[in-house]
Amino acid sequence: MINIPWTAKLALRALKMNKMRTLLTMLGIIIGVAAVIAMLAVGNGATQKITEQISSMGSNLLIVLPGSTTSGGMRMGAGTQPTLTSGDAQAIVEEAPSVDAVAPVLSGTAQVVYGHQNWSTGISGTTPSMLTVRDWALAEGRVFSGADVQNATKVCLLGQTVVDNLFGDEYPIGKSIKIKNLPFTVIGVLAVKGQSAMGQDQDDTIMVPLTTAQRKLFGTAFPGMIRIMLVKADSTGELDNAQTQITDILRQRHHIGPRQDDDFTVRNLTQIMQAAEQSTKIMTLLLGAIASVSLLVGGIGIMNIMLVSITERTREIGIRMAIGAKTWDIRFQFLMEAFIMSMIGGIAGIAMGVSGSAVVSKIAGWPAVVSPFSIFLACGFSGAVGIFFGFYPAYKASLLNPIDALRYE
Repeated sequence: MINIPWTAKLALRALKMNKMRTLLTMLGIIIGVAAVIAMLAVGNGATQKITEQISSMGSNLLIVLPGSTTSGGMRMGAGTQPTLTSGDAQAIVEEAPSVDAVAPVLSGTAQVVYGHQNWSTGISGTTPSMLTVRDWALAEGRVFSGADVQNATKVCLLGQTVVDNLFGDEYPIGKSIKIKNLPFTVIGVLAVKGQSAMGQDQDDTIMVPLTTAQRKLFGTAFPGMIRIMLVKADSTGELDNAQTQITDILRQRHHIGPRQDDDFTVRNLTQIMQAAEQSTKIMTLLLGAIASVSLLVGGIGIMNIMLVSITERTREIGIRMAIGAKTWDIRFQFLMEAFIMSMIGGIAGIAMGVSGSAVVSKIAGWPAVVSPFSIFLACGFSGAVGIFFGFYPAYKASLLNPIDALRYE
C-alpha cells in the first residue's frame, strides 16, 4: 500500500534539492494560471458592465417606434413618419393584458437657464409611468402627477448631470428654471443612471409632463402626437405576448389591412441585452482558452524537466527498487513531484492573477471580476496538467530494470 504522506515528503525533498530548476519549471504554470485568472476576470468585468448599462434602460422593455416616410421612392427609416399618439399608449395599457406600464415620449433638445448658468440638454415629455418603465428612482422631491399631465403644468424632473451644471452645490427642489424662455418649477431630481450601452449620459436629461411638451415646448404635427413609446411587460416570459398584443392593437387602431405593412416598429430590448451578454460570455471563454495555452506549455516544461530528472536519478531509482520499492511506488513518487510542482505554481499563479486583475482594473478603469469558479478552474486545471504531463516520465521511471539502474553512471 502506498504511503501518501511519506511519498509527498520524499517528493518535496527531491524538489528542494534543485530549487532553481523547480522554480523555472513552475514558472510556466504560474504564468499560465495568472493569465487564465486575469483574462477571465477582465471578460467577466466586461459582461457585468454591459449588463448593467443595458439593464439601466429598464427590464422587460419594448420600444415602439413610428413608421417611415417615403420620398422619391426612398424609405427614410423608422421614426420619420408621425404615426403614434398618446391615445395609442392609453389603449395599450387598457387592452394588452401582458403589459405592465407604458410611457409615451415626445422629446427634443433645448437650452436651459438658471440664474447666470445655462445648459443644453434633452427634454422628454412623458407621463409618471416613465419611472416605472425605466426602473428609475427619485433621489429627491416628487414625480409629477396625472393632474400635472392633464393640466400641462410647467414642472420638471432633472437628471443629476443637469443639476450639477445648473445648480452646483445649491439645492434645486422648488427653484425655477427656464426652458425655451418658459419658467418651470423643479419638483424632483432623478437618481443617477450612468451611461447607456451606447455611451450616452442618461443623467443629462429633463422630464416634463407630456402635454406640456406637446402644447408649450415642441408642438405637434397633429393632436396627441408622440415620438416613441416605452413599454414594460409583466415579465420576461410575457415579452413575446406583449409584442404580439401591441402589434394587434396598433394595427386595429391605425386601420391597417391584412396585406398592408405596419406603420410602426416594435423592438425587444431584452433580446438585445441577451445577445450582448452571450457575446461577452463567448469572448470570456475565448480569452480563457487562449490563456490556457500557456498552461499546456507549462505542462510540457514539467514533462521535459521530469524526464531529465529521471535520467539524473537512475541510480536512486535502482536503489529503491533493490530494497523493495514496487513499480507503483516509483510511479507515484514522480507523479507526486509533478503534482506538487503544478499545484504550488497554481497557487502562486492565482495570487499573481488576482493582483494583476486589480492592476488592470485600476489602470484601464474597467471592472475586473474574479469569480470563485475561475480560481477553482485554474487551480484544478493546473493540477490536472501536472498529473497528465507527469504520467509519462513517472511511467518511464517505473519500467527501469533495477540491475541496469544500479549500473547507470
